This record gives sequence, C-alpha cells and structure tokens, in this order.
Amino acid sequence: MKKIILFAVLPLFFMFACDEDDEVTTVDSSRPQGTFSVSRSGDFVEQNGTGTQGMAAVGTDEDGNSFIRFNDSFQTNLATGTVAIFLSTSDTFMADPANGNPNLKLVGNVSMNGESYYPLSETVDSKYTHIILWCASANIPFGYAPLQ
Repeated sequence: MKKIILFAVLPLFFMFACDEDDEVTTVDSSRPQGTFSVSRSGDFVEQNGTGTQGMAAVGTDEDGNSFIRFNDSFQTNLATGTVAIFLSTSDTFMADPANGNPNLKLVGNVSMNGESYYPLSETVDSKYTHIILWCASANIPFGYAPLQ
C-alpha cells in the first residue's frame, strides 16, 4: 500500500508518494487477542419473560486481558431499553449505592444478541459468582448466569 501525502498551499498543490509500507495490523482491544481461556462459565436463567438464554463466560486472552463472553446463542429482549451487565455476589440484583454497591460491579451494556465480548479492567474477583442482566428502565432483572 502506498501512502500519498497531499499538501495544499494555495494556489499550488504538492504530492509525495512513499515506498511500499509493511502490512498494517489493527488491534481491537474490545476483543481477546489470540486464544480466549475460560475460567468460569454458566448458562443464563431467564427472568420476567425476557427470552434471555445462552451462556456467559469469564476468562482471559493470551495477553492476560480479562473479558466476559456471551456465546453465539445468547439472546435477550433488547426492545425495552438499556440492559446492563453486572457481576454479582448472588443471583439477585442488590443495589446498595450508599455503601458503594459492594455486591455488584457494572461491566457495561448489552450491545447485541449473539456472540460478544466485554473487556474488564481487571481479573474477576472470586467473590462474584453470577452475571446479572438488569434493565433499569423497567426496573427488573432479565436473567442471570451462575459462574462455575
């Protein structure tokens, strides 16, 4: 691939062409690099008629980065609003903002049905035994996956 650099100095234009470049590699930090090694996983249990199903897993990639993975059969009802993903110490959403929510850790929001990865800033603490899907706009749980 040749790089072409275009400079405009009114009213003149200058164009330079460079030699062939080495292949460019793009790293997507939202996806694991290399092999994804699962440390714990579990199947989703549907709640409140939301159609939640599939499997969730926590693990690391070859670079030691931690992720939550929803498998390709994952699905939930995304038409009701934002569905948040939480790590939890139980299968029940127990918000306690006055104490910093010690039993919950927000991961992010479900972006789509099917396989997806959610990067984590650190390795998942063993105290978190479940992944909970929570819809704040409806104030209901959509499902949970026990991590074993």
